[in-house]
Amino acid sequence: MRPRVGHIQFINCLPLYYGLVKSHALWDVELIKGTPTELNRYLIEEKLDICPISSIEYARHWREFMMVPDIAVGSDGPVTSIFLVSKLPIHELDGKRIALTNTSATSQVLMKIILHDRYGINPICFESPPNLGAMLLEADAALLIGDPALQIHYQVPQGLYAYDLGLEWKQLTGLKMVFAVWAVRRSYAADNPEVAREVARVFIRSLRYSEKHIEQVAKDAARWETFSAEFLQEYFTTLQYGFDAGHQNGLLEYYRRAYALGYIAEIPQLDFLEV
Repeated sequence: MRPRVGHIQFINCLPLYYGLVKSHALWDVELIKGTPTELNRYLIEEKLDICPISSIEYARHWREFMMVPDIAVGSDGPVTSIFLVSKLPIHELDGKRIALTNTSATSQVLMKIILHDRYGINPICFESPPNLGAMLLEADAALLIGDPALQIHYQVPQGLYAYDLGLEWKQLTGLKMVFAVWAVRRSYAADNPEVAREVARVFIRSLRYSEKHIEQVAKDAARWETFSAEFLQEYFTTLQYGFDAGHQNGLLEYYRRAYALGYIAEIPQLDFLEV
């Protein structure tokens, strides 16, 4: 059977898959698309073998997974596609209702860490589909990620406040942030070691290809998006797709703070697949 590989259907993951198309490597995998929340569930339920997974879900299931080295989705400051959008200034949200997008787990915890540790705020949170208008009918603020959040970066709606959580994390800790990692099921890697390594290598090569041709990636993406090629190129170069020591330190700090607030049961090890 071909390895079952997950694909996040957000613009921010396009550079990771662009090279797969160009190299025709898609013929060698079964690609399954979904939101981060959906792919998290598929990997946990063994419906996927290798997949991008929310950083917080890796922490909750790390004994079942190994990380693919050198590849992640992160930032060093602004991320431009994870926003808290509010009717009120952020420091006035204590006890207020915040609607959280139901498409991401890492960002939900990140927002709660930032509000608690930086602002001393404890809001009332509930999940909602990522529709800003509907969210703000029921809440004083809304957490958006991915393409809906990118619209906020493109143009903040009049009368609202917008807070980039990548920038907020940087100002809180001085560290990089990792929102998603690539993970392989330990059982799959044990049963299919060379296939797991080769899929990991293919993704890393795909990323390197896209980084060298990022202007063309942006131009091709702009054909199907409302954003200009220039806007998308800036976005792709703002995001960081590596997983160096700085990213790992930032991720571990995120885990320490999540553990301190009770969002994970333990601080996980960062255990990497050898490729």
